[in-house]
Amino acid sequence: MSFRSIVRDVRDGFGSLSRRGFDFRLSGHHSRGKSQGSVNDLCATDQSVLVVQNSRWANLPPELLFDVIKRLEESESTWPARKHVVACAAVCRSWRSMCKEIVRNPESCGKLTFPVSMKQPGSRDGTIQCFIKRDKSKLTYRLYLCFSPAALLVESGKFLLAAKRTRRTTCTEYVISMDHDNISRSSSTYIGKLRSNFLGTKFIIYDTQPSCFNTHIPPLSRSSKRFTSKKVSPKVPSGSYNIAHITYELNVLGTRGPRRMHCIMHSIPASSLEPGGSVPGEPELILPSNPLEDSFRSISFSKSLDRSTEFSSSRFSEIICSATSTDIPESEKAKVPLVLKNKAPRWHEQLQCWCLNFRGRVTIASVKNFQLIAAQQPPAVPPPPAAAGTSQPAQPEHDKIILQFGKVGKDMFTMDYRYPLSAFQAFAICLSSFDTKLACE
Repeated sequence: MSFRSIVRDVRDGFGSLSRRGFDFRLSGHHSRGKSQGSVNDLCATDQSVLVVQNSRWANLPPELLFDVIKRLEESESTWPARKHVVACAAVCRSWRSMCKEIVRNPESCGKLTFPVSMKQPGSRDGTIQCFIKRDKSKLTYRLYLCFSPAALLVESGKFLLAAKRTRRTTCTEYVISMDHDNISRSSSTYIGKLRSNFLGTKFIIYDTQPSCFNTHIPPLSRSSKRFTSKKVSPKVPSGSYNIAHITYELNVLGTRGPRRMHCIMHSIPASSLEPGGSVPGEPELILPSNPLEDSFRSISFSKSLDRSTEFSSSRFSEIICSATSTDIPESEKAKVPLVLKNKAPRWHEQLQCWCLNFRGRVTIASVKNFQLIAAQQPPAVPPPPAAAGTSQPAQPEHDKIILQFGKVGKDMFTMDYRYPLSAFQAFAICLSSFDTKLACE
């Protein structure tokens, strides 16, 4: 009996068990009074839990369960076959705990397995290749994980995130969700948003969960959610936590050239790119544990709050200067956030255009195309002498391309990211490039 058959058997068995318990509760509720129906509900729940605990799958010896899931995780390394690993984590608590122990995060293995991977840093050893499909008629954007390099030709991939653009009086908002059919802030799959100023030159990324780094940043949006009965529900996610600023430099003189941008990642320390560095507070859940409590904290009763201070030029300039300054005391260096800047392209005389090496991942010239690298440079330290017969030293982390985005079709764009950015952060940064920026071009 193959392991896929075992997984299918487990899934079908637990599914029928849930249906039997559901039917039993309904019949008990309709046939008797309210008090007796509640007793039947408890009995049915206890019976279901007892059957699950006594099932042959839930009580597998830990050594055998570890070996089975380990082999499955190694064999099903790519999507769509990797869905069987997710199915194992949904069997019961013991299986879920074993999967969490075996399946490593994207930073270590470079694989996106569970939904929480959307907010975990990408791979250290290489880029995670994705693509974005734009729907101009619906103002939506969908992020997919590439199955293979040929996935773009057939537009097939593993769906990851979706965003919807909403134009307001003084700003533009992109709501980001894990469900492409329900993209709204009242959805239980809402994980964050991107907000711009009126000109589309400054952006702020908001997360539904607070950052464990740079906690002195104001955690809640000053004008987040309205007080409506629709949004005061257990499904409402937590408030908006400011985790990043994105700014595009104004092109006042109208000179030719690409856009120039900076990204200040308040949730990622600059030390994460140094040897032994890491991103603190890696989430274990993609949604908050107590969304109802946090939703009340983020409710705003005023409709006249001014958002202009969020995007003031002086504030953005102060943030960039403080993050990129070289005169930082040693005691404050651990609190410096990571700053990303676009890699400067070179002018090609024959083609008469600005060029960047996207290594075949971008095929159409566009002002939206960009590559991001670290803006802070480490102190100059002479590299150790290479031993005889060894290859050239590896490229420093500060010189590596952390995120690249480019056009490959009319409404198709590639997005390749790596550590220390997460898929959610990279997607939000790329969404900022879609906004029209007449003052920057």
